[in-house]
Amino acid sequence: MTNVAAPAVRAQFRGTTLVSMTQPDALASARLYLCTDARQRQGDFEDFVDAAFAGGVDIIQLRDKTLEAAEELELLAVLRSVAQRHGRLWAVNDRADVASISGAPVFHIGQKDLPLTAARTLLPNVTGIGLSTHTQEQIDAAVATSQGPLGLDYFCVGPVWATPTKPGRSAVGLDLVTYAAEAEKRSGNAVTLPWFAIGGIDLSNVEQVVEAGASRIVVVRAITEATDPTAAAKSLLQALDTV
Repeated sequence: MTNVAAPAVRAQFRGTTLVSMTQPDALASARLYLCTDARQRQGDFEDFVDAAFAGGVDIIQLRDKTLEAAEELELLAVLRSVAQRHGRLWAVNDRADVASISGAPVFHIGQKDLPLTAARTLLPNVTGIGLSTHTQEQIDAAVATSQGPLGLDYFCVGPVWATPTKPGRSAVGLDLVTYAAEAEKRSGNAVTLPWFAIGGIDLSNVEQVVEAGASRIVVVRAITEATDPTAAAKSLLQALDTV
């Protein structure tokens, strides 16, 4: 496939409007964020994301580096339809052009991806933009950008534990989670910027993450490898509620 969306794919997004859940209060209330690949091996992408949303997942990001742009747009059309049916958010990773065409309500970038200022020039102001952070300095910088209409809308801290989804990246540990929890207090920032702990989090260790100061998490394998994605999502939310 080429890197340009086919006309039929573009037509699927024509007239797309961002759902009301794109507003900052939706991100602020989100607690469970799921990243998933295209489920090519299982062949159940639509059923899987539907089951995850049914279990209470607030945001689902399609993250699959093997996809061509047209393939990604086709899957995002499916994700968008399911997310709107559940009244939830969905996200695009890394590709601002794909996020713009698809009308994604959330866009995520890494430290070495497209700079925030550049992403803002390509995306509507209502698009929520998040950033991965891996050090104290990066967390402080993320919190500092929350001021003003062109700032970040959320950030992620991790990987808390080493994970095969981020090969070669060292674990940051629970101390960085605690640092993030105290970052806004240190900065004196009046704006509460939502943030998520990410990296190797599952039912066996989610309590440790919450005790370190996190109230929101991003997961991958804890739901993508679950026999029952709906039950897995519900269990993770219960763990967040009971700690």
